[in-house]
Amino acid sequence: MWSPTREPDSRSRAKTTAFSLFRPFSTPVSEPGPDAPSLDSAAAWLVAGATFLSTFTVFGVAYSFGSFFRPMAEEFDADRGTIALVFSITTLLYFGLGVVSGRAADRFGPRPVLLFGAVALVVGLVVTSRVESITVGYVTYGLGVGIGVACGYVPMVATVGGWFDRHRSTAVGLAVAGIGAGTLVVAPLAERLIDSRGWRTTYLYLAAASAVLLAVAAIGARRPPVMAGTSGPAPILQQIRSNRAFGVLYLAILGISAGLFVPFVFMADYVAEQGIDGSGGLIVGLIGLCSVVGRLGLGALAARVSPMALFYGSLATMAASYLIWLTAGDRYGQLVVFALVLGVAYGGFIALSPVVAAELFGTVGLGGVLGALYTAAGVGGFIGPPTAGALIDRFGYSPTLVATTAVSALGASTYFALARH
Repeated sequence: MWSPTREPDSRSRAKTTAFSLFRPFSTPVSEPGPDAPSLDSAAAWLVAGATFLSTFTVFGVAYSFGSFFRPMAEEFDADRGTIALVFSITTLLYFGLGVVSGRAADRFGPRPVLLFGAVALVVGLVVTSRVESITVGYVTYGLGVGIGVACGYVPMVATVGGWFDRHRSTAVGLAVAGIGAGTLVVAPLAERLIDSRGWRTTYLYLAAASAVLLAVAAIGARRPPVMAGTSGPAPILQQIRSNRAFGVLYLAILGISAGLFVPFVFMADYVAEQGIDGSGGLIVGLIGLCSVVGRLGLGALAARVSPMALFYGSLATMAASYLIWLTAGDRYGQLVVFALVLGVAYGGFIALSPVVAAELFGTVGLGGVLGALYTAAGVGGFIGPPTAGALIDRFGYSPTLVATTAVSALGASTYFALARH
């Protein structure tokens, strides 16, 4: 998840730092040969396209989990909190392992890392389709999809950043748009397949499609050209341990993420619970679609308006959007409005996070700082859905959505204190 940061006008300095932003540790570098592709070349756009395909696939699979939620709960006779933990373990792993997969891509290149993730994803889905216990599913789905997303997301997006100079923001915007597009396509498609084929067969279909799409993406996964003299940033702990802003921003992201994944997991269940004539998977898909608008629109707007203020606006809007869901009842149209509002704000949250981090911590070593910050999203995603599931089972949806709104508002207000300071 990369958005344009304010860089010096000096072309030489931009080229020196362009790739180092994504290098978590120092590795030997050498000048590209005379026949090697250059920055912003056709080869660079091929890498951006491959990254779009990669993020489309891995997040399409991960964010379609809500469509599987109810049939899995019924088959395993499990409560909502127990089933939601499958998604939460996955979220914790792919955000937590992003730092590891990024380092591996620096050392071995993005292609072997992506292929490793593809194997993990496909095997995880195939084995999950055969599990007879939800406890086993924690391991098969959690590890398989968690590793798959970690290998198909952070290393690939970081690679795109290294391939571009003049068009970096556009290229990375295209690359991460795959997240929203994958959510839009796969979530409702999975819902239809489950209705006609069952959830186990649907996982096999997703495994086969993922194998093909990630194999194609791997063709375009190439190590970027690097500039002579590039050096690695300071260790991550050295960059953040004396900066109080890191802790405040970490708590803000944790709070907002605890609420963010609730609709991804429970929307299809909510639609069925309310007896609404409509698709819960489509609501999740609309969140993904509108997040693309937020990523591109608010990311571009940050070049003209204070990114700190835009980021706070995104967090506050995300928190307030749950009130739309809370008052929707059985009105499907209002759920669509909720998806539109949350999706745009969510896209802004994703696009502006690197910009805010650059304002607070500088650009050198930004990739490592972001990797550390994104573990907050993993922790929030690990805590939020299972807690929401337990609350829904005991109290119902309305009190749970009130709690979701409160936690998200706490995250937004935490960041507001930082922005004012």
